[in-house]
Amino acid sequence: MRKVLYTAILSLFTLTASAQVALKTEGQDPQYVETIKGRAQKIVNTLGLNDAQVAENVRNIIANRYFLLNDIHSKYDKKTQQDALQADLYKHHFELASALAQYLTEEQIEAVKDGMTFGRLKRDYQATQDMIPSLSEYEKKQVLIWLKEAREYAMDAADSKGKHFWFDKYRGRTNNWLSARGYDLKKERDNWMKRTAASPK
Repeated sequence: MRKVLYTAILSLFTLTASAQVALKTEGQDPQYVETIKGRAQKIVNTLGLNDAQVAENVRNIIANRYFLLNDIHSKYDKKTQQDALQADLYKHHFELASALAQYLTEEQIEAVKDGMTFGRLKRDYQATQDMIPSLSEYEKKQVLIWLKEAREYAMDAADSKGKHFWFDKYRGRTNNWLSARGYDLKKERDNWMKRTAASPK
């Protein structure tokens, strides 16, 4: 009985994983669709997927996410309906990771998130460590936590400007926190620039 149940569950999972994910292009401009497909494909190309059907499904999931975000942001007046906009974005926020989890590992899902946010998390995290080599493990962890939080907001932004806004906002929070902990950020930044200039090209 257990073997039959296990086989049935495995078959159901295999069927779900291999089912084709359709592009939700209704109402979208054809040129915009091609642009988004290309953008999503660039992210998929970094994931090392060997199964063509899985790769296409992941591309379509990412593309559909862009279509959804475009639809949501287009529905609301940014000046008068911010609360409604944010509520709508939050309602759908976790759908992307949930859909990708059928096909990708956690590490690959992280790569998708980085791809959708211009790799700012890794760059900003590395830059902070390069600027202040004396950061404790606790401080590094807190910086990374805030960068991950910034990335979650950035993923729902309407455009590249909005995505960068969230990382810049959290960088300000991080800098204020580090200053309160006794770091002279101007001095740290100046020393970093000197180290960079002196390092071999």
